[in-house]
Amino acid sequence: MAIEEKPFPLDVNEARGEVALWVDDVPLVLAAEMGRLSAVSTRLQCKSLNDLFLRLSDVEAAATVAGIELLTVKGKPLEAITKLKLKHFGDCRVAFLAVLAHHFDGEDPGNVEAADKAA
Repeated sequence: MAIEEKPFPLDVNEARGEVALWVDDVPLVLAAEMGRLSAVSTRLQCKSLNDLFLRLSDVEAAATVAGIELLTVKGKPLEAITKLKLKHFGDCRVAFLAVLAHHFDGEDPGNVEAADKAA
């Protein structure tokens, strides 16, 4: 018996780099806008973009909570955070990598290589 996926109820503008994420039954749309990335970086006291990238892609607890709260452009991030469990971290990692990858699309090869090495 196949598992039926529930339809995503929020509009996701993939051309803008938005990514859908479910945390339990809470739908979110994330986007890695520079102001939002800066807020995550400040909250986590990251020293570089590489540090920020690694912390989000490794889904450490503080980075995951900050990423959900500060990168969400649609949905209810605080509700999602209250329902967050370790089983959701894999999906969060995929979503964080997807929104960060949007910044490396079309960039010079050096940036792509740095992103690949950090992942």
